[in-house]
Amino acid sequence: THPEDGRIMALVDAGSFPSGPGNQPVWLPAFYMDVYPATNRDYAAFVRATGHAPPSHEDDGFPRGLDRHPVVNVTYRDAESYATWAGKTLPSAQEWEKAARGPGGNIYPWGNQETPAKCNVRQTGAGTTTPVDRYHSGVSHYDIYDMAGNVWEWCRTETEPGRFVLKGSAFTSPLGMASGAAMNDASDKMSDDDTGFRCVSSLESIRELLRIQG
Repeated sequence: THPEDGRIMALVDAGSFPSGPGNQPVWLPAFYMDVYPATNRDYAAFVRATGHAPPSHEDDGFPRGLDRHPVVNVTYRDAESYATWAGKTLPSAQEWEKAARGPGGNIYPWGNQETPAKCNVRQTGAGTTTPVDRYHSGVSHYDIYDMAGNVWEWCRTETEPGRFVLKGSAFTSPLGMASGAAMNDASDKMSDDDTGFRCVSSLESIRELLRIQG
């Protein structure tokens, strides 16, 4: 449990994994990643604590009854502000990919089989976001949820000035876009009803937070 925002995180171990469409080996140090995308409940706590503007899709910023659904209609800068407040960062594209594919480089979080029923993508037919803990059979090697479908997730990797990587696909996307190696990007000013985020922390940053808190 992260000492700042209280969210559950999973350890992604140090080591190499096959990255990108060409499965080139990439080594990453260990890090922690949020087990679930940031929810409306999580983001509401951030808004209350900081006075940051709520998402734009509702008068009060948060649709009623959807506390456990991923927050959407957040720009890259909104997501970055949440991460800073929480003492975390947004993941790099490679960190996100490793958390989704595991050390063996699975095509999808659950393996290599095309199984739309394991996630919230267009073929599933939900047509909207779903609770972040719904798809138990679709978790990744590290037991991280919603690494395929539900909402696109912002990454801190910049593709060109002012544009950042999006990973994971969404309820609006075909299953093929949910593969861990697939990549999208968008302007840092873009917000949409199928785009959210989750955060990561280095081991060193968590140790430092724990030291400060005594």
